[in-house]
Amino acid sequence: MKSFLIISFLTLFSIADAQVILTVDDAVRIALKNNYGILMARNDASILKINNTMGNAGMLPNVSVFGNGTYEVNNMDQAYSTGAETNYTGLSTQSYSAGTELTWTLFDGGKMFITKNKLNEMESLGELQFKDKVLQTQYDVIAAYYEVVRQKQQLISIKEVINYNTELVKILQVSYDNGSLLKTNLLQAKIDLNVYLENSINQEFTINAAKKNLNQLIGANAENVFEVNDSIPPTYTFDKTELSKKLNASNTTILSFQKQMDIARLNISEYIRMRYPLINVRAGYYISLTDNSAGSLLKSQSYGPQLGGSISIPLFQSGNINRQISIAKLEASSASFRLENSKLEVNKEMLNAIANFENQQRLLNIETTNNEFTKEMLEISLQRMKLGQTTSLEVHQAQENYVQSSTRLINFKYMLKIAEIKLKQLMAEL
Repeated sequence: MKSFLIISFLTLFSIADAQVILTVDDAVRIALKNNYGILMARNDASILKINNTMGNAGMLPNVSVFGNGTYEVNNMDQAYSTGAETNYTGLSTQSYSAGTELTWTLFDGGKMFITKNKLNEMESLGELQFKDKVLQTQYDVIAAYYEVVRQKQQLISIKEVINYNTELVKILQVSYDNGSLLKTNLLQAKIDLNVYLENSINQEFTINAAKKNLNQLIGANAENVFEVNDSIPPTYTFDKTELSKKLNASNTTILSFQKQMDIARLNISEYIRMRYPLINVRAGYYISLTDNSAGSLLKSQSYGPQLGGSISIPLFQSGNINRQISIAKLEASSASFRLENSKLEVNKEMLNAIANFENQQRLLNIETTNNEFTKEMLEISLQRMKLGQTTSLEVHQAQENYVQSSTRLINFKYMLKIAEIKLKQLMAEL
């Protein structure tokens, strides 16, 4: 019910000031229902599934019912060798025929069975390509979601620094009023405060732009209002050896190229079967009626079943079959090369994602400690400022250190999450 309400809100309504909390799982579920890229990919897969039939492979007969009729009016003059003559004026002829007919290919060298296998593989390829599109969309949505979270955390950090700046301005104002501080120091603190207020306004704009991007990915109106969670949870663990073992068996890109190679090999077999004889059978029930207004034959009628067949043996086709087989073999060779290249490419992506994950994890651990240090240092500097034991320059520097550390910390958390979802995408585990 919760998901239904969220979907209904995001896709149908835009209520000002509403604060719907959108989780990352909700965003993914909505995207899987509404994302236009996924909807088109689902249609493409459905087309391949619809095409995968025995009839499309040529294994079933064709049955048709037909009928036609003509009406003619002629003037006829006939002269015979005996000297007799026959003249007809306004001779009318009516003829009708109808029937039902079955045509069936009984033997084509086994090509129809190969074609059916190829249609099976094409359907499987369509499902893999659809799954790959789903994984890519999930990756894009999750990355866009946590981009909103990252920018929101950045705003929280800016507001925290604004609070520190506000406190510093109050401290310096008291010192200035007491005559123990130069006005330039107070003015500099106020300038710094205004700069951070400006940064907060710019950050609000950045958050709104990130939300619009997420709305587009989930198929919602860009103006829909929602809120996201405040944290980026680092919950992923993995075994590098296990990832390497599972990669070739689970990665949708590799599996898609494998299917393409299988289809290319079946194409070769299809063309080879074109060298075999083709045997067709035809059967039906036919009715024919001819009615003349005058003449020696006034009426003719026939009806009954018929059965026939044909055989076609390809002897020479200008080398077209050999040409098509040669091209199909080259295409299969290229498909094999693409498969091997995709394995190298995907393996490289996996190793890069693992390295990025491990690096971001180490950087995050260091910066988490560093952020605690810079925050403590800023708070100590403010206390020293209250006691008149330091200068505003020291507080300003401590404040800048804390801002920079907070920005790095947020970015490391985000990049760690990006590396995580990239690994999951490569392993088809999103």
